[in-house]
Amino acid sequence: MQKHKKYKNIFHWLITIVIAVFFAVILRVFVFALFSIPTPSMEPAILAGDKVLVIKRLKGYSTIRHNDILIFYYPYTNWNHLGMDMNVFYAKRCVAIPSDTFFIENGIYKVKNCNDTLGNYESQRRFFQVEETKMPPEVFRCFPYDSIYDWNVKNFGPIYIPGKGDTIRMDAKNRLLYRNLIRYETGKKEIPDELPYYIFQQNYYFMAGDYVFDSKDSRYWGLLPEEHIIGKVACVWNSKDLHTGKSHWNRFLKKVR
Repeated sequence: MQKHKKYKNIFHWLITIVIAVFFAVILRVFVFALFSIPTPSMEPAILAGDKVLVIKRLKGYSTIRHNDILIFYYPYTNWNHLGMDMNVFYAKRCVAIPSDTFFIENGIYKVKNCNDTLGNYESQRRFFQVEETKMPPEVFRCFPYDSIYDWNVKNFGPIYIPGKGDTIRMDAKNRLLYRNLIRYETGKKEIPDELPYYIFQQNYYFMAGDYVFDSKDSRYWGLLPEEHIIGKVACVWNSKDLHTGKSHWNRFLKKVR
């Protein structure tokens, strides 16, 4: 009798463990994910060496807002082709959403008719004070890399951020801004010359690193397609110094803003 009770208890424990593992896997696959951050591009919000907890995004069930910090698949293998590299993840802050008109004025990120502070204001202000002659050309020059636009990382735009269903006229200037997006959506290598306008099939976002001095973001590669977005960063799960390996316990479960 005692032997039977012992086996029954073991069986209950095994069932409990299996159920717990099952739900842990479900949460890991569909709800949460952990990502290690190797660079300082999002400092001071996220440090190099942080491991962040990400709430995965279910399409149609969560809204992306200004200043959300997102994890996404890097959208470019080269500047002329928008794709999806599922082996490379980026963490950046969303500073413009569909239907926004985004621009950078004297180094400060702005959206027309929006008074929110976008990104790290102090970093933007200090970046603007750096003399142009002290910036390497690859840092100062920016998207769309064409003389028809007199844009640079200090004074950029305005650029309209398209959303699903938006119709944009395809003149010579707009072709430069949106050609990679249209190629991506249509699968065509070139945009037909006779195309008078284009209706976008998905939403796009302008992503920026808080550490403006060292961030490979939308200033350089353009707009991010919605389907590249994995989820929103919720908090720092743990953090280690990349040089010493020492844990930063004061960052454990620190909320990311």
